[in-house]
Amino acid sequence: MTTVPRIAGLHFIVFADDHEPAHVHVFGDGQARINLLGPDGKLALVWVDGLKRSDARRAMRCVIEHQAALLARWRDIHG
Repeated sequence: MTTVPRIAGLHFIVFADDHEPAHVHVFGDGQARINLLGPDGKLALVWVDGLKRSDARRAMRCVIEHQAALLARWRDIHG
């Protein structure tokens, strides 16, 4: 597990033994998974479990702002 720096009070994690497509797991009061680069080239909120709607929106905004860095981190870990 590799924690990407905490952003806006949320933990963004890339698991070393995870699978494609490139994505991050977001942890706050609950959790979510956000694909960094889907087949259409867009971000996608895949699922949310227990994360407040406002936190899910904040997570998406953070991923939009930091997409390049998060994707670079995914590629550092997964090649």
